Amino acid sequence: MPQALDETFLALPLRTLADAALTRAAELGADHADFRLERNRTAYWVLRDARPAGSQDTTDLGFAVRVVHGGSWGFAAGVDLTPEAAARVAEQAVAMARLSAGIIAAAGSEERVELADEPSHGERTWVSSYEVNPFDVPDAEKAGLLASWSGRLLADAAVSHVDARLWAVQENKFYADSAGTVTTQQRVRVLPELNAVAVDAASGRFDSLRTLAPPAGRGWEYLTGTGWDWDAELASIPGLLAAKMAAPSVEPGRYDLVIDPSNLFLTIHESIGHATELDRALGYEAAFAGTSFATLDRLGSLRYGSEVMNVTGDRTTEHGLATIGFDDEGVATQSWDLVRDGVLVGYQTDRRIARLTGLGRSNGCAFADSASHVPLQRMANVSLQPAPDGPSTEELISGVERGIHIVGDGSWSIDMQRYNFQFTGQRFHLIENGRLAGQLRDVAYQATTTDFWGAMEAVGGPQTYVLGGSFMCGKAQPGQVAAVSHGCPSALFRGINVLNTTQESGR
Repeated sequence: MPQALDETFLALPLRTLADAALTRAAELGADHADFRLERNRTAYWVLRDARPAGSQDTTDLGFAVRVVHGGSWGFAAGVDLTPEAAARVAEQAVAMARLSAGIIAAAGSEERVELADEPSHGERTWVSSYEVNPFDVPDAEKAGLLASWSGRLLADAAVSHVDARLWAVQENKFYADSAGTVTTQQRVRVLPELNAVAVDAASGRFDSLRTLAPPAGRGWEYLTGTGWDWDAELASIPGLLAAKMAAPSVEPGRYDLVIDPSNLFLTIHESIGHATELDRALGYEAAFAGTSFATLDRLGSLRYGSEVMNVTGDRTTEHGLATIGFDDEGVATQSWDLVRDGVLVGYQTDRRIARLTGLGRSNGCAFADSASHVPLQRMANVSLQPAPDGPSTEELISGVERGIHIVGDGSWSIDMQRYNFQFTGQRFHLIENGRLAGQLRDVAYQATTTDFWGAMEAVGGPQTYVLGGSFMCGKAQPGQVAAVSHGCPSALFRGINVLNTTQESGR
């Protein structure tokens, strides 16, 4: 059943504040103005060895006014929910734009802020797809479920310690702009996670194994059986952890890799998701988040990967962490191609970047993580598409004589242009003559982005596709955090360089 907008949010003076701010901005000559009021509730619960170890529940509430005045941006924010305060914040935003325009003129620049066209959408509402709001579930019930799961793992002799945590977020946004778009939106997301640790008392050696369940744009139902089989995963962890502790160290060299979605989503995030953010490709994030090798002059010609590589940007995927109805510039969200048949064909854009580069309409990637921050171009749900009649994971493995099956995400490293990288994982299973032949340890795979995706020989079918993702993608100065999903199937890569992490560290 679709959820309703939170009545306590609707009771705030949303339209009154917006009207006061937008009216004042227009009186001061703003070419464009938008008003955004946000209430974000974030909570987490942590248990160690089935005992409570901490919790937090915070709410951030405020509003912001952003303007284009004299060809420059202006932005200001406030927390006093009165029409007078909203008008003052609009005045501050216009003053900031005037100051910026003076600085830009003094520097001899003629660049002006212009926004790509977007039709007025009138008054719209949107609520994400979930069944039970986690904030409606008593804290004792949340802690009790985490303790029960922890106890199941601790009951096995292979498990020495268990850390369990649950993050939950409810995000409410009200937006109105001078073109007449007014949106009220609500989305919920959760991240449950358990980490089992094994310790060899004799040698002091230890290792860990984390659940593979990805964060999701779902509610409490995700923890009670909708969207993930927790019973099966918890039952498998002790045996897998024991095998990981006993596994031999990998021999470095070239291997064929069959990579599970639980690992490949992060490689997509780092080597495709960030690389196809057009503000990065243009150099606007160079001081902090970096740039991109996938520059605008290579659009339509860059061979990003093999012909089986098809990647979409999508802000509409059900249960996606970056899914929303309208972005923070009033743009209706969409789905579009980033890589088609291995060639770069698109970018992620906001209204200014789309207009600046002549790419037409924004694809709805503007986002701010709070009212105190200005919207900027953020990542969509960037996903590798499966082959419609593609193979199962087992069939991919059967085509490998000597390789490694990689499951779960681990550490990662990538350069500031998103080109040279290496990734580890949670589990590594040796493949010999088309069959799994036990676990390995100390595995990392290393490549350049185009060599890696060019080595992708096959992608699995829809039955292998999983929507993974991250709660914590950072960007910008001052820093902002966004949640984003990445779907992908299992995939086969030929001849990838594998490092031994223990040897590489000099131990």
